[in-house]
Amino acid sequence: MVRAQESPRARYREQTRSEIKQTALGQLAESGVGALALTRVAKEMGLSGPALYRYFANRDDLLSALIRDAYDDAAAAVGQAAAEARGRSPRERLEEMAGAYRAWAINEPHRYLLIQGAPVPGYVAPDDTRGRARAVLGPFLPVFANGTPEAGLAALVVEMTDWLAEDESVGAWVAEYAPDVLGDLRAPSYALAGAVLVWAQLHGSVGLEAAGNFTGMGHGGGTLLIAQLNLLADAFALD
Repeated sequence: MVRAQESPRARYREQTRSEIKQTALGQLAESGVGALALTRVAKEMGLSGPALYRYFANRDDLLSALIRDAYDDAAAAVGQAAAEARGRSPRERLEEMAGAYRAWAINEPHRYLLIQGAPVPGYVAPDDTRGRARAVLGPFLPVFANGTPEAGLAALVVEMTDWLAEDESVGAWVAEYAPDVLGDLRAPSYALAGAVLVWAQLHGSVGLEAAGNFTGMGHGGGTLLIAQLNLLADAFALD
């Protein structure tokens, strides 16, 4: 009986939280994260400040919710691309997943810049965002696990080996997305090295494009990204 009475209330609360987040995203798209304020959101929605605080404790609480959603949606885009590319060559899978990530970022640059742009002064992201960020990169791990890194990547591979030994959560991350490499002495380190490098490539190319820094230049963002990915795939001798 109590559950039946609480269910509509819970649904209304979730709906209102969703509307607040959508309003905040509109402000992000218009003015950037620095302009985000609960009082401004409340005014746009026709709510009082105290009413809004029933749904989010403060600006950082709202910001954390938006960041979680952005990571989750980016991870979903990459995960769907990984599923659709299953059975294709590692190089093709790499391109499909990176392309999906780029498409998500370019379609919603304000959300991409929220998680990959300049840090918000005074804001500290909650611990659970680390797992969400790793979920975005997770599908890339098996692509590189069976690669053969060129000699120039040896120092990075050593650092990834040390990271595995020092942090149990890293091993769990690899095990979740590339369980077939468990027990192999080198593949987990190769997988991590590839994931770190693809993150750097994505952040560099997609970040510049999302911020509008390719305007007036003679190349397309997708063309540049594919060129970078091919260089990375060559460095790991991917098929």
